[in-house]
Amino acid sequence: MARFLIRRLLWLIPVMFVVAIITFVLMHMAPGGPFDKDPSQRQVDAVTQKALNAQFGLDKEEWLDFGALSKGDIVGFFDTQFFTYMIGGTVKGQWRCGFICGNLGLSFRQRGLTVQDIVLKPPEGKAPWDSKAGYSLRLGLLALFFAMLIGVPLGVVSALRQNTPVDYASLFIATSGVTVPNFVFGIFLIIIFAVFLHAVPVVPTSWDSPLVWILPTIVLGFGLLAQTARLTRASMLEVMRQDYIRTARAKGLGERVVVWRHMLKNALIPVVTIMGPALAGLITGSFIIETMFAFPGWGRQFVTAIQQRDYSMILATTLIFALLIQIANMTVDLIYTFLDPRIKVN
Repeated sequence: MARFLIRRLLWLIPVMFVVAIITFVLMHMAPGGPFDKDPSQRQVDAVTQKALNAQFGLDKEEWLDFGALSKGDIVGFFDTQFFTYMIGGTVKGQWRCGFICGNLGLSFRQRGLTVQDIVLKPPEGKAPWDSKAGYSLRLGLLALFFAMLIGVPLGVVSALRQNTPVDYASLFIATSGVTVPNFVFGIFLIIIFAVFLHAVPVVPTSWDSPLVWILPTIVLGFGLLAQTARLTRASMLEVMRQDYIRTARAKGLGERVVVWRHMLKNALIPVVTIMGPALAGLITGSFIIETMFAFPGWGRQFVTAIQQRDYSMILATTLIFALLIQIANMTVDLIYTFLDPRIKVN
């Protein structure tokens, strides 16, 4: 187990490095820059832009400085935009450690603030979970809990009552969750519960009340609920036909024991597989849902950073997202060993 964890953690290094390279290339391929309104209209004059580029290190080479190498300056060869952000480098004559030290960089558009201040720092007098990342984390975990709490039992009941009205109703819910976009589903819920029933405010001004979390949680988790229900049903139907299930019944075990201890435990393996990437996606939030409900998460912040060419915010958020996916996949591999003793961690 320890060797497995160490090996997987070491694999994080090249994976994160490749993700950083791809993101960096795509960022700089897009037209415009951090200090442009749009590709055809300058926001600042040339002198100011030159000073800002020097302040944020954009006056350096993007990848490698072959001019410094020709002078025998090995350190200067790597003193470029990419390596300065990832590892560290000099900015305005001062050494600044990079992403490997936990430094997510300065925001190019929100002057005087770092990415940590924007995403991880809560408002004055608030708890750490009231930051943008904290809000997205809470909403993602609530959506995952909602999807698992409803989706798994729905799939189990659907499989046990195959080709009955219960099965048809379950398939209708699952198909609706997969085919209907979440923003359409969210609009219907807002019209019903906020406009007609006045149960919740249309645009919450405060997220301190648990009541205002209900609609965003349902909308964000409904798609995953549908996938979970369909996958659980299909996996249960396959497990039900296995020989060891007939053997368990022949031994006189109760139906409840057969279903929950023998069937479900093996049927959950495919479900757990999708939980890793799904959890990472839920935690990072959804731009559409955050916009609909004016939710103070980091999903909308990420899309805004792309529009504004805020390079530090784009690169940091993408790397954090990649890190969450890798950790979630590693956790899924460990859960496999508890669900099925035949699976060994090597």
